[in-house]
Amino acid sequence: MVEVEDVLSRLRRYPDVEAVNLYAVDAADRLLLDVAADSLAAAGSGRVAVIDDGYGALTLGAIAAHDLREVRVHQDLLTGEQALANNARLVGLSDRYVAHELGRGLLENVRVVLLRLPRALSGLAEIADAIARYADPQVEVFAGGRDKYLTPAMNEVLAESFDSVRASRGRQKSRVLLATDPKTPAAPPFPVRNRLEDRELDVVAHGAAFSGSRLDIGTRFLLDYLQRMKPDAREAIDLGCGTGILAVALAKARPGLRVTATDQSAAAVASTRATAEANAVAGRVTVVRDDAMSTVPDHSADLVLCNPPFHVGAAVHTGSAIKMFQQTGRVLRPGGELWTVYNTHLNYRGVMERMVGRTEVIGRNRKFTVTRSVRGLHDSSTFDSGFDDGR
Repeated sequence: MVEVEDVLSRLRRYPDVEAVNLYAVDAADRLLLDVAADSLAAAGSGRVAVIDDGYGALTLGAIAAHDLREVRVHQDLLTGEQALANNARLVGLSDRYVAHELGRGLLENVRVVLLRLPRALSGLAEIADAIARYADPQVEVFAGGRDKYLTPAMNEVLAESFDSVRASRGRQKSRVLLATDPKTPAAPPFPVRNRLEDRELDVVAHGAAFSGSRLDIGTRFLLDYLQRMKPDAREAIDLGCGTGILAVALAKARPGLRVTATDQSAAAVASTRATAEANAVAGRVTVVRDDAMSTVPDHSADLVLCNPPFHVGAAVHTGSAIKMFQQTGRVLRPGGELWTVYNTHLNYRGVMERMVGRTEVIGRNRKFTVTRSVRGLHDSSTFDSGFDDGR
C-alpha cells in the first residue's frame, strides 16, 4: 500500500507556475483528507468524487490512504488536470481515477465529495447544484480552503442546495465545511445569459467563468480600441477568453477575420462556445481549452488580445501573465500585435517589451492601462525571470 505522506511529499505543480511561495499541497488539503477519512473509508471505490483538486493532493491522497479505485475527478483548470496526471504517473496511481466534466457522469451515486472551495461564489453555486442534483441522497460534501479565502457567503451558497451546512474545527489556518441532506433541485441555474445592450452582444456564462455574464471594466476599456487593432489581421487569438466577449466582439466587427478563443478553464471554454452561438458567430470562432496557447504553432497569428490574470489560484502572483506574454512572443508573426489591458500598478510594459516587442501605452484611466506591443523581426519570446512582480 502506498504511504500517504510519501505521495504528498512528491507532488509538483508543473505545468502550472512553480515558485518558492506556491505549493502543490497545503494545510487545507491535509485537513480535508483527515476530516473526511472515515467517510472515504466507508464509501469505498466508485463512490468518491473530487472537485477542483489543485494538483492531485486530494485525489492521490485519498486513493493512497484508503486504497480507492474509480475515483471520479473534475478540475476546472487544465493545468490542474495535467499536474494530477503527471503526479499520478510519478507515484504509480494513474489507473485509479477518471476525469469527468461537471455533471451526471461525475456525480451519479457518489457518497463522498471532496472539494477545494473556488474563489467565485457562482462557481461554488454551480458545483453545489450539480452535487445536489446528481449525487446519492446520502452524499457528504467536504469543502475546504484556507481561512483567508473563506467567507460566510460560502456557507450561504451551500445552504441553497443543502439543508445542513456546518464547519469543522480550524487547523493551521484552514477549515472544512460539511454539507449534507441535498435539497430537491429546481431548474438548473447555470449557464446564465445577459444582454449587453450598449455592445449589442449576448453573454452566456457558467459559474466558474471570470466575471460571470457581466462585462468587466478592464475588458470594457480594451473594447474601446477594437477598431484600431491591426486592421489587416487575418488570424486573431483571444488569450484567456473567459466568457468570449473579446472574441465574439472581434468576430462581429470583422467578418473576414478568423478568431481563436483559448482558456485553460473548462467553464470559460463552455461559456465562450455558448456566447459565440448566442451571437451567431460560432462558425467563425474556434474555442480551444489550452494553457497559454501551448498548442498554437509558432508565428501563426497576426493579433492577440489579452486581459491577463494577476492570480495563480487564490494567490496574488504575476506568473500566469508572464507565461502568457512569453507565449505571445512565440505565436505572433513579425509585425503582429498584442493588445493588453491590465491594472496599472502591475506595470507589465517592461516585460512585454522583452517578450513580445516594442510596447506603447494606447490608453489609461484611473485603474487600467491599454498597451499595444508589436512583434519585431527577431525572436522576443525568451523568458526573463528578472521581472519585478512586487513580492
